[in-house]
Amino acid sequence: MHLFSKNDKFFNMLSMISLNLEESARFFVESKIKNESDLHDFSQKMKDYERKGDSYVHELIIALNKTFVTPLQREDILELAMKMDNVLDGFEEWSMRLEIYGLTHTDEYMAEFVGYLFESSKEIAQAINLLGKKNLSGIRNNVIKINDYETECDDLLAKCITSLFKNEKDAVKIIKYKELYEMLENVADSCEDVADMLETIIMRNA
Repeated sequence: MHLFSKNDKFFNMLSMISLNLEESARFFVESKIKNESDLHDFSQKMKDYERKGDSYVHELIIALNKTFVTPLQREDILELAMKMDNVLDGFEEWSMRLEIYGLTHTDEYMAEFVGYLFESSKEIAQAINLLGKKNLSGIRNNVIKINDYETECDDLLAKCITSLFKNEKDAVKIIKYKELYEMLENVADSCEDVADMLETIIMRNA
């Protein structure tokens, strides 16, 4: 079985990507936006996390190109990194859209979405840690939880859009909030893509 050694550089790189994602999600969920200045700072900070994530992925690609033998299929290593990066991209894109719309108030549905996404990011980081420890069976538990959170986000999307069209009369606000809800659900889909990639790695290395 070809898995990461304890100090394997590729595991370290994947771990850095996952921990940056978790840290960004923690900032995302804990941020308190009260005015336009807070909104701008929030968007800029998420951009910083996104840029850091991109730099980690770039370093990993360079390492893959310089390494003849890799602990896992090089395509799997790259795909896992890219899918984690997609989650972070989703966070950054949402924060930017929030600033574009000038929304300094997020509703309870958005808060619930963000809570699920934060939990998913923690599961992703834990799974990468377990991958380095060769604990494939443990990763399955993380995968199941990520999939459960994605299902919760699917249900939440239907709930919040139903409420939006039922109770909101301002057409512009409907357009803005519907898009923001859907963007958050897309981030949950990206988390599920990470889970699917982890499943693929488990299957190929079991």
